[in-house]
Amino acid sequence: MRFRGNNQFASAVVGLVLGLLCAVEAAKVNKHKPWIETTYHGIVTENDDKVLLDPPLIALDKDAPLRYAGEICGFRIHGQNVPFEAVVLDKSTGEGVIRAKDKLDCELQKEHIFTIQAYDCGEGPDGANMKKSHKATVHIQVNDINEYSPVFKEKSYKATVIEGKKYDSILKVEAVDADCSFQFSQICNYEIVTPDVPFTIDKEGFIKNTEKLSYGKERMYKLTITAYDCGKNRASEDVLVKISVKPTCKPSWQGFSKRIEYEPGTGSLALFPSMHLETCDEPITSIRASIELETNHIGKGCDRDTYSEKSLHKLCGASSGTVELLPAPSSSTNWTVGLPTDNGHDSDQVFEFNGTQAIKVPNGMVSTSLKEPFTISVWMRHGPGVHEKEAILCNSDKTDMNRHHYALYIHNCRLIFLLRQEPSETENYKPAEFHWKLDQVCDKEWHHYVLNVEFPTVSLFVDGTTFEPFLVTEDYPMHASKIETQLTIGACWQGGNARMAQFFRGNLAGLIIRSGKLENKKVIDCLYTCKEGLDVQLPEEVASAVKVEFNPNQSSLTVEGDDIDAFDKVMQHISYLNSRQFPTPGIRHLRVSTTVKCFNEESCVAVPDAEGYVMVLQPEEPKISLSGIDHFARSAAEFESQEGVTLFPELRIVSTITREVEADTESEAAEGADDDPTVQETVVSEEIMHNLDTCEVTVLGDELDGEHESLEVDTSQLQQHALEMSSSNMGLVISGVNTMANYEQVLHLIRYKNWHTEALFDRKFKLVCSELNGRYISNEFKVEVNVIHTANPVEHANAMVQPNFINPVHHASVDLSGHNLVNAHQASVVPSAATIVIVVCVSFLVFMIILGVFRIRAAHQRTMRDQENGKENEMDWDDSALTITVNPMETYEDQHSSEEEEEEEEESEEGEEEDDITSAESESSEEEEGGEPEDQQGASRQQQLEWDDSTLTY
Repeated sequence: MRFRGNNQFASAVVGLVLGLLCAVEAAKVNKHKPWIETTYHGIVTENDDKVLLDPPLIALDKDAPLRYAGEICGFRIHGQNVPFEAVVLDKSTGEGVIRAKDKLDCELQKEHIFTIQAYDCGEGPDGANMKKSHKATVHIQVNDINEYSPVFKEKSYKATVIEGKKYDSILKVEAVDADCSFQFSQICNYEIVTPDVPFTIDKEGFIKNTEKLSYGKERMYKLTITAYDCGKNRASEDVLVKISVKPTCKPSWQGFSKRIEYEPGTGSLALFPSMHLETCDEPITSIRASIELETNHIGKGCDRDTYSEKSLHKLCGASSGTVELLPAPSSSTNWTVGLPTDNGHDSDQVFEFNGTQAIKVPNGMVSTSLKEPFTISVWMRHGPGVHEKEAILCNSDKTDMNRHHYALYIHNCRLIFLLRQEPSETENYKPAEFHWKLDQVCDKEWHHYVLNVEFPTVSLFVDGTTFEPFLVTEDYPMHASKIETQLTIGACWQGGNARMAQFFRGNLAGLIIRSGKLENKKVIDCLYTCKEGLDVQLPEEVASAVKVEFNPNQSSLTVEGDDIDAFDKVMQHISYLNSRQFPTPGIRHLRVSTTVKCFNEESCVAVPDAEGYVMVLQPEEPKISLSGIDHFARSAAEFESQEGVTLFPELRIVSTITREVEADTESEAAEGADDDPTVQETVVSEEIMHNLDTCEVTVLGDELDGEHESLEVDTSQLQQHALEMSSSNMGLVISGVNTMANYEQVLHLIRYKNWHTEALFDRKFKLVCSELNGRYISNEFKVEVNVIHTANPVEHANAMVQPNFINPVHHASVDLSGHNLVNAHQASVVPSAATIVIVVCVSFLVFMIILGVFRIRAAHQRTMRDQENGKENEMDWDDSALTITVNPMETYEDQHSSEEEEEEEEESEEGEEEDDITSAESESSEEEEGGEPEDQQGASRQQQLEWDDSTLTY
C-alpha cells in the first residue's frame, strides 16, 4: 500500500515540476520570426488589381498555434512609389495577397520589383514584442490588354512606277501600335480596302502590282490601306496611297521642239529653252553632246551675203584690182549666159558644169603678169568622178599649139595648180606644178579655195585653213612665142586642135583673179564666214562646270560636263542667229548627238539623237521704187555743151515692205466692221533702208553711137562712194554695195551728151536698180528727153548778094506734120528791096525767140512757134522763080505788132515754167492749142507776100 502511495507522490512531484516548467515557458511566448519565401513572381492585368503570385503569399510562424505569437498580423512592402499593397487574408494560416492600389498602365511600366516582409502579432493584442520575417523579392509583370489600334506613320504615301513593268515592291507602308505587349503591339496584317485594283500588299506592308500597268489606261492609282494588330484591332484611320504611272522611261532629251520658227531680223533665237536630259535615274559620270546645224543645201554651204564676188571682196576690205570671171549674166557680162545656174535669187548664184560645157572669157578681161603676185579664189563643189583631168581655170594658146600657161585643175581628187614661166635668159628648171591632196576636193560639199601666188611659192587656203603642197614638180620655161592666149573656165582650150578638152564636172561660183595683190588671212576669213550659225551665252554659275567648243563656221558645237543640271542650263542657252537683213528662207536641219558615261559601264544608258529643224521664214520682200521726172525737154545747145543734160535730176529711190497687221476688234465693232467676217487684217506699208549693189542705165531704141553721143558720170564721185562703172553701146552699169542715198547722189550726176543734134528729136532711157545680185529688182524707170531745135541767125550782108538769100538747115528724119512745102521749079526772078526788109524782120524775130529761150533756161519750152520757125527755115527757097511785092507800110505795122505779140508770149511762157509742165500730154495739148495762132500768122504772112506764080510750072 505504501509503494502505491509513493508512486502517487512521485507522479505529483513530476506533474508539479512539469507545471512549473510550462509556466516558465508560457512566460516566454513569442520566440520565433515569421517565415516567407525568398522570391515571388506575380502577374497582374493592367485593368485589374489582383496579382497572381507564384508561389502564393503565405507566412509561417513556429510560435503557432499560440495566439498572437503564432499569428501573422500583416505584410510590409519596401520600395519607392510601389503601386501595390499586401493584405493578410488569414492570420492563423498566414495567407495573404498583393493587389494594385490604382489601375496599372503597361505602356508606362511593364514590370515592378520590390521587397516584402511578414510580421506576427507579437505577445499580445497590443503587438508587443512583434517579430519580422526576412525580406523577400517580388517581381510583378503587368499584363497588357489590346486597348490601342494601329496608326500609320505617314498621313499619305506616294510612289511612281514605269508602265509595262512588274515590281517586286513599289513602296512600303508601315503602321505602329502603342500597346506594350508583343501580341497587341505587333501588326499582323495589312489590307487594301479599295476594290478592283491591280495591286497587292503583304504582311510587312510592301505593295506591288499584280499586272503590268499602262500609262494610257491609268496615269494614277489611289489606294486606301488599313492595318490590323495581332489582337485583330483595325487601324483607327486608313491611309491613302497614290501611285503614279509614268511612260516607259527611255533616256532621251525631253522638252525638245522639232520645229523652230525663225523670223528674219529678230536676232538670236533660243533653240532649246525647255529641254532637259532624262537619264532614268541612272548615275551619270559625264555627258558630251554635239549640236549640228545642217546648212549645206543653203547657197554655198550656209547663208551668206549674195552680192557679187567682186562686191564681197570690197566689203571684206580687199583692195581694188579684182576681176570677176563668173559674173551674173547681164548686158555687159554676157559670157556666162549659156551656163545653167541654180535659177534662184534667194541664195548665191552658182554655175553648173556637166562635163560638156565651158566658157571663154573675153579678151582683155584679165591682164595678169605672172611675174607679179596674184590671187585666184573660187567656190567649188566636186565629187568623185573620172580619172581624167578636170580644168577649173585654164589659160592656153589660142591657136597653133596646146600649151597651158597657167591652169587650176583636178586630177584623181588632187588639186593642182600649173604655172609655166615665160621665156627668160636662163633656161633652168623652175617650179611648175603644185599638188595638194585634199579630202575636200571630192566630198561633194562646198568649199572656198584661195591661192596666193608669189612665184616661186604658192599658198592655199581651204575654208580659211592653210594647206602646204605635198608635191612640187619643176619644168623648163616655155619657148618664146607670139601666139595669143585664151582664158577658159570649165575646160581647156586646145589651140592646135581648135576644141575644148579636160571638161570640169561640178559646181563653181565666185571665181575671181586679183592681179598684183595678196590677200591676207582676215580677208579670207571674211569671205568664208557664214552669216548664220549657232551661238551660246554661258550663264556665270555654270561657265566653269561646262566646256563648249565651236567649229570654224559655227555650224556645230560640242558641250561637255558632268553636272546634269548645269548641262541642261547650257543647252537651254544655245541659240540660232542669222545676221542677214534678208536671209535665205527654208529649213535648216538640227541634230543633237549625246554620249554619256556611267559608273557601271555595262548598264550605262544610251541617249538617242534628237532631231528637228529651224524654219527660217520668208523675209518681207522690199519693193524698190524709182521715181522722178520721166519726160522733159532741153535745147540742142545743152546736149552739145560740155556738161550735157542730166538724165535723173530729181530721182528718188525708196524701198518699202508690206505687212499684214491684225485689225483691232474693238474698233471694228465700233465701226460696224463685224458685219463683214472677211475683214480681219490690215495691210501696212513701211519704208525701210537697205543697200543696193547695181543700177543699170539702158538706152531704148538705137544703140549709142560713140562718135557723137555718150553717157557720162563723175568718176571722182564714184571713187568717193567706192562704186565702179562699166559702159557699153547699150548704156552703163554702176555696181558696188552702197546705200540707196549714195546711189541717188551718183545717179543724179549721170549726163547724156550729143554733139550732132540736127537729126535728133528725142532719146529714151531706162533705169533699173537691184539688191543682192538681182534678188530684189526695182521698177523700170523710163525717161524721155526731147530736143528743142532753134534756128541759127543768118548773115544779112551776104544775103544781099547770094542767090539763095536764106541758108538752109537740114534735119534728118524731121516730121513737120504737113508743113513742108514741095520744091518749086526754079525760075529766074530778081529779089526786090522789100525782100531785104522781110529778111531783117524774120531775123529779128528769131533773135527775140532765142533770147526768150535762154531767159527761161530752155528747160520747159515746148511751144510750136520755135518748131514753126525751124520749119520755115528749112524751106529751100528758090527765089529765081518768085516775084515778091511788098508794101513797106504793112511790113512796118506788122513788125511792131509781131514784137508786141512776142512780149506777150514771153510772159505766158514764164507762167508755164512756173507750172512745170513736163508730160507728153501737156506738150501735145500745147501743140494743138498753138496751131491756130500759127496758122493765122501764116495767113498774115501770105497776105504780106504777093506771089507771082505766072512763071511757075505745076
